[in-house]
Amino acid sequence: MDVSMTLWVVTILGLAALIGADFFIGRKPHDVSIKEAGIWTIVWIVLAAIFGLGLLFYGNAQASGEFFAGYITEKSLSVDNLFVFVLIMAKFAVPSHLQQRVLLVGVVIALVLRTIFIAAGAAIIASFSWVFYIFGAFLIYTAWKLIQEARADEDEDDWEENRLLKSVEKRFGVADRYHGTKLFIVNNGKRIMTPLMVVMLAIGTTDILFALDSIPAIFGLTQDPYIVFTANAFALMGLRQLYFLIGGLLKKLVHLSYGLSVILGFIGVKLVLHALHESGVHVPEISIPFSLAFIGGVLVITTITSLIASKRQSEREAAEAAAGEEGVDDAKKDSIGA
Repeated sequence: MDVSMTLWVVTILGLAALIGADFFIGRKPHDVSIKEAGIWTIVWIVLAAIFGLGLLFYGNAQASGEFFAGYITEKSLSVDNLFVFVLIMAKFAVPSHLQQRVLLVGVVIALVLRTIFIAAGAAIIASFSWVFYIFGAFLIYTAWKLIQEARADEDEDDWEENRLLKSVEKRFGVADRYHGTKLFIVNNGKRIMTPLMVVMLAIGTTDILFALDSIPAIFGLTQDPYIVFTANAFALMGLRQLYFLIGGLLKKLVHLSYGLSVILGFIGVKLVLHALHESGVHVPEISIPFSLAFIGGVLVITTITSLIASKRQSEREAAEAAAGEEGVDDAKKDSIGA
């Protein structure tokens, strides 16, 4: 898809306007209700759908299909980010009324960093077609690693600050408590960061780790930098509202890692086949419509099986709790009889 510089500028300005409107509407710190989160989640999904349909009418069917496949993939991978966001919020004991501000700024930081990754990835792909072999192998390895981690059932409370964040804290110093929406304060004549600034940086910089698999994944669906950028932008900008909407449901998505591993492995295979095709080897390539259907199907199946497994787990825990209470009652009766 040929994208003029004018369209790039208009798109970036449009996204900036949406971010500004989002910030203006939620400028006053407050606890986000399920209703508010639900409305804004729908708004961002509708905006993404309108943009995708716009590509269909003003571009072509392939561009539209690539956008929707990329958007759904990035959205599903972003849900995995929410698990870490929950851990970060808990670790820094972020007050509930400040969490939306933290997520908004953190997501903006993540979007800027991903834009750099996208530009670098596009430049590498344009110069070295063999990089698809590396991307494909990396995604297949990441898929296998996700399965291993899911089966190991690792402790959820193992998030640690990265080196960049630790160095920034050491350089500027951190206040011992939150000061509303202030990012810096003056303490004993020295300008130091507030915990709010630290957690914003934590959210933004931690996303770099997720970008290492999400960016190669979307390049496996499309090599158009414009579609890669816009799919990432729409997926990330709806992430803040999704955090408040499904925060309580995250623990029920017990099979999410398996679903994401299947998706990443599928895209990894697609990349390898594309690389072989570019090298002159006659192999079948996976089409965008099939990719879109496959990714959507995996997510639906993963969600259904996760909810069923969570329900069964809750029923088992309830039965065990009831059996435990009966045991306590029997013990009391025996002691009284003695």
